[in-house]
Amino acid sequence: MSTITLKDLRRKIYTKAKSEPTWRFWGIYVHVTKMETLMAAYKLVKKNNGSCGMDGVSFKDIEKIGVEEYLSEIRKELVNGEYLPQRAKEVEIPKANGKMRKLSIPNIRDRIVQAALKLILEPIFEADFQEGSFGYRPKRSAHQAVQHVTKAIWYWKTTVIDVDIASFFDNVRHHILLGKVAKRVSDPKVLHLLKLILKARGKKGIAQGGVISPLLANIYLNDVDKMLKKQ
Repeated sequence: MSTITLKDLRRKIYTKAKSEPTWRFWGIYVHVTKMETLMAAYKLVKKNNGSCGMDGVSFKDIEKIGVEEYLSEIRKELVNGEYLPQRAKEVEIPKANGKMRKLSIPNIRDRIVQAALKLILEPIFEADFQEGSFGYRPKRSAHQAVQHVTKAIWYWKTTVIDVDIASFFDNVRHHILLGKVAKRVSDPKVLHLLKLILKARGKKGIAQGGVISPLLANIYLNDVDKMLKKQ
């Protein structure tokens, strides 16, 4: 039986999504639960070297247990439909304007699941995002955004629109976000997992500090980017 690497799978998903803008992906939950995906997710989460969540489990604790054994337990829960994300730890950090920004730090276990889901969903929606969008996207940087603006100025595009959405992360409507995801994903298990992740935050909003939150924010605001591009 032939196998495909996670890297090749993501490239294949992106190519399909780019070539068929109305295609809805199904049967992709199995890729979220693969050990290769979970291992890649673990490495991504560990690379950020964040603190432990409400359960107090650290990376050192996981390595004492054994990473593969720990991920196998997560996989078992995902495959059997037993996985339930736990409440995130709430912390506050100071903002530049003197106010405080509330961050939600999920348990490492839940960050791994979010990262695994992101690895599979990201190439689908990367194909839909606008060329002028640079925030929280792979292989894109602030320097590239500056270059994009510089190029626009050469074409006399000098009008600046400064938009700041107050408490954006706290006010994302779950049903709207799930509807936007469902336009490209018809896999009920993927949508159910995403719903569980969202509901762990409360009745509305997405966790500012969650691994998958930047991707979800870009999905939510993509229609705004499309509108600005038309203008």
